[in-house]
Amino acid sequence: MLFAIDAGNTNITIGLFDGERLEKTFRMTTGISRTSDEYGVFLCDWLRMRQLSTDVIDEVIIASVVPKIMHSLVNGIKKYFGITPLIVEPGIKTGINIALPNPKQLGADRIVDAVAAYHMYGGPVLTVDFGTATTYDLINADGVFEAEVTSPGIRLIANALWTGTAKLPEIEIKVPETILCKDTISSMQAGVCMGYIGQTEYIVKRMRKESGYDNMKVVATGGLGKMIYENTDCIDVYDPDLTLHGLRLIMDKQK
Repeated sequence: MLFAIDAGNTNITIGLFDGERLEKTFRMTTGISRTSDEYGVFLCDWLRMRQLSTDVIDEVIIASVVPKIMHSLVNGIKKYFGITPLIVEPGIKTGINIALPNPKQLGADRIVDAVAAYHMYGGPVLTVDFGTATTYDLINADGVFEAEVTSPGIRLIANALWTGTAKLPEIEIKVPETILCKDTISSMQAGVCMGYIGQTEYIVKRMRKESGYDNMKVVATGGLGKMIYENTDCIDVYDPDLTLHGLRLIMDKQK
């Protein structure tokens, strides 16, 4: 079985694959100060809770945008599973061509999303990952990574609103029933959420126009992606496990 690990700025998401089938997923916070033993014990305990032995894991692949955790995470897997993980980094076989001036600057998570979207949904395709940052990545019909856009994630924007002001409270991030708000909380929710939906729609529209890809499919993922997807017509597919499937596909290509 395969452990596919997506280490993001806020959470580490882990998928357990049996062949092409995603059996289980779980998340843990991205703790910079965790030791290799903490990572190893956590993963082993999670398997035991599901009546699985560590022996069932024969492959591990990691995509990370947090370099500070990699030493402990990789060594924890080596120590407790006896496996050297495959790391998604420049030079790895992915099946897509990155046509950017400096491909090494591209985050591993973006590469993985692009691989998954292109191979699962075809091209041209635009992947939108609503994470700590929101990323928009364009892959053409030939599997060429052509362009990217990066914006602050919706939680970062919301956090800036209530931490940068004296009286505005921390709010639940959700779309209010109407934009004609009558109170502070719903007015903040409208500004943050509906404003973000508007940003998403404009960026998708502009990328479609400038690329000339009228038939471009838009595939979204990420924690708050479902909320955006349910409140706009500009996203065709919401796939919460897109990144994990991208990791599985990259691992398969190494074989």
